[in-house]
Amino acid sequence: MMKLKYSTRFIPPLIPPFSPFQLQNSLFHDSSLLPLPSPDLQNLCNVISGVGNLDDLESNLNKSTVQITPTLITQTLNSCKTLAPTHRLLRFFSWSQKNLHESTKISDDTFNNVIQILAQRKDLTAIEILISDLRKEKRKMYTETFCCIAETLVGLGREDDAIGIFKNLEKLLNCPKDGIALSAIVHWLCSKGHARKAQGVVWHHRDNLSISVETHIYRSILHGWCVDGNVKEARMTLDKMKSLSIHLGLFSFNAFLRCVCERNLKCNPSALVSGAENVMMEMTCCSVLPNAVSFNILLSCLGRTRRVKEACRVLDSMRGMGCSPDWMSYYLVARVLFLTGRFGRGNSIVNRMIEEGLDTKARFYHCLIGVLCGVEKMGYALQMFDQMKKREYSLGDYGPVYDLLIAKLCRGGEFDKGRELWDEAVERGIILQCSIDLLDPSKTEVFKPAKEEEMVRLKDSRSEEKLQKKCTFKMEKRKRKKTKAFAA
Repeated sequence: MMKLKYSTRFIPPLIPPFSPFQLQNSLFHDSSLLPLPSPDLQNLCNVISGVGNLDDLESNLNKSTVQITPTLITQTLNSCKTLAPTHRLLRFFSWSQKNLHESTKISDDTFNNVIQILAQRKDLTAIEILISDLRKEKRKMYTETFCCIAETLVGLGREDDAIGIFKNLEKLLNCPKDGIALSAIVHWLCSKGHARKAQGVVWHHRDNLSISVETHIYRSILHGWCVDGNVKEARMTLDKMKSLSIHLGLFSFNAFLRCVCERNLKCNPSALVSGAENVMMEMTCCSVLPNAVSFNILLSCLGRTRRVKEACRVLDSMRGMGCSPDWMSYYLVARVLFLTGRFGRGNSIVNRMIEEGLDTKARFYHCLIGVLCGVEKMGYALQMFDQMKKREYSLGDYGPVYDLLIAKLCRGGEFDKGRELWDEAVERGIILQCSIDLLDPSKTEVFKPAKEEEMVRLKDSRSEEKLQKKCTFKMEKRKRKKTKAFAA
């Protein structure tokens, strides 16, 4: 069954978006300025992306007659960054350093570019080697390079290493601890819920914060506490931002709303609506109007705890609060109605959405059809698919649904309907991923619903127990009669 996870756990860029391959040199800012691939560049790319171990790679590089230049090194690495394994890229770079002409040296631009490429490829060993070389040669690390390293290390669970590099930026790596570097490390730490560690980093640099950097950092820390699920700390951060007159945007409030709803979902589901309403009232007081995402956070939590009536009320009240439901709002309510067996009401919700003329994505139908297949209601699933076919989607959007329905129908014993869908898909020119063997009853095993089998087993076991008790009771009764007769 296809699943849909609706999440607002995306933290928007709080710092300028750095490409892992952005350099100070304008030559690499615009791909249109790069020269066309030369024979030397093509030759090196073929060698690096070829086969063999690292010694074979170095041997082939030694045999080549290419004149190595810093520009050619950068162009080669950028061309092979996704084609060759990282250890081959690192070996090529170390070989290039040895074979450069004495009068030329690799610039800091090239060195930082290599680190950024390997950081994006998440090769920690290569990153450590290059950082060590950068320190030995007393080169300068760019802020963009540190941002890439911090993102990779935190994403791989090495947040302490990222903090350690940040502490030594100026002393060992000749990189300024400016607002961009501080915002970057705080941003990535908080994106994984390490708000406590981010606060520790900020504390040591609290005297050098500008107003703009302070705003970004507070927003990141608020998001970090929300990701961590700590409502108390998130509330304290929110109040602190208000006292400092920091503008609380829609994203910050939605992150806090999700945190509150997740806490209530675990501890007190009956307080989901009241808790969310309090946060939304606070948003309105701060001149921030709740949007569809805000309501969808609440609807998602209500659906997970199967609070159907409250979910329907929230959907109906959205327009009264100045917010129009989007297709996700209707999906979340229809989903919980289908999962609780209210198929008529679920269909009416879908029809209401269509009547309002909302532009729905194919994903809406994919997921609802998956839910209906999961609860073994193939008739409703086929009706939903008929509604989907009335919309103008690309042929590729229909393929996964045909695959799901054909497999489900055939394994449920409805081979004729499965054959009809197969012929229909072929006629429309849709490429199917499922096997044609599904249509053959001799090759496809028909499964009975597990619940029915369990119920049959339970009934059989209960009837056997009753029969055994009756037999035991009769045997004991006969023994008592015999005992009494013998005694008389």
